[in-house]
Amino acid sequence: MTLPSPMDDVRAQYEALPYPPRDPRDEAIRLITGTPSHILEINHYLYSGRLNFMRPFRALVAGGGTGDACIMLAQQIADRRCPGEVVYLDISTASRAICEARAKARGLRNINFITGSLLDLPSMAIGQFDYIDCTGVLHHLPDPAAGMRALASVLHPEGGVGVMLYGEYGRSGVYPLQELLRTLAPPSMALEDRIAMTKRLIRFLPTTNLFRRNPYLNDHVTGGDAGLYDLLLHSCDRALTVPEIGMMAQLAGLRVVAFLEPVRYEPATYMSDPIIARQASSLPLIERAAFAERLAGNLRTHVFYATRAGFDTVARPEDTSAIPVLREMDAQKLAAGLQPGTPLIANLDGFPWRAQLPPLAARIVSQIDGRKTVAEIYTALGAQGGLPQWEDFYTQFEDLYVKLNGVNHLLLRFRT
Repeated sequence: MTLPSPMDDVRAQYEALPYPPRDPRDEAIRLITGTPSHILEINHYLYSGRLNFMRPFRALVAGGGTGDACIMLAQQIADRRCPGEVVYLDISTASRAICEARAKARGLRNINFITGSLLDLPSMAIGQFDYIDCTGVLHHLPDPAAGMRALASVLHPEGGVGVMLYGEYGRSGVYPLQELLRTLAPPSMALEDRIAMTKRLIRFLPTTNLFRRNPYLNDHVTGGDAGLYDLLLHSCDRALTVPEIGMMAQLAGLRVVAFLEPVRYEPATYMSDPIIARQASSLPLIERAAFAERLAGNLRTHVFYATRAGFDTVARPEDTSAIPVLREMDAQKLAAGLQPGTPLIANLDGFPWRAQLPPLAARIVSQIDGRKTVAEIYTALGAQGGLPQWEDFYTQFEDLYVKLNGVNHLLLRFRT
């Protein structure tokens, strides 16, 4: 007799309530883009900006769900006419059907669909991958570290992964409420009755309740019944801290190279005292990110890129042949909004971040077209007149790059 697996309940949930809800008809009006797995990010963080799209590129979306990452990546590969393949893997046939319908609506033919568990990857004989996406999956496994090792088992020696995991501190209130609901709405109840009881509990929570006091938990509102169930009734759910992520990656033979958005993981973002900020900012990446995580206290998720390559895989602006590229932004509109003396402002889930930009910020941004190198931007600005010496220009460009990259607006690539 086959004993029930903890994953049986997880599979049943996503068969009944595929998440996030998606309508294939919407593909006609927009492409959902996100993080991780945007092709510009993969190139920047894992391939030093030097990924050659004329060569075959294999990507695995492990736990593909209703298809956001899979469709985004397959479309971006197709747009670049790259001879690539995206392999979709998920345990839910209902979720797979939605992703297949979305791919059909777009006419995408570069996706190979597989129904199965990522834990079986070591024995699936499906080859190695240049990139693996695993978004919102490992924290739903009985042993997330085993899942990470399974991903690493099919990763090319110089490949990388993009992962999203729940963050412990930013999910304040979730797990006490889950415990309450195991009593009020046990798995033995009908699904619709569990959902109704959960809604009732939320409606009558006291003002002191941690879940009610956390204004940044909204999946139960924006995601409908599927989002509510995923947040509060999931049968297998845990959150991780930055140090736990670093250790999990290390045990799988991987090395974290970046957290996104980078500014969220810098202690100086939250610490106005210059002595403390300077000391904390000199720490190695994992320790620095862990320090910032504890300071901020509001990181609901952790998005990170990791590689098994033994060399630096993140593109750097020191090379004047680097080509700045804006991620999902219009250069002219962005430049128009960068008025001299006006800071760059971002709301980091309740924390107001401001950064003063250099005087040349708007002029530099206006020249970013995804084709000009840093040196060519300098030349183009010189033709307009009133340009400072190269050293001053480059200092300002580097300052602008650090701040726009910090909020994931600006990345780099190189000609290949």
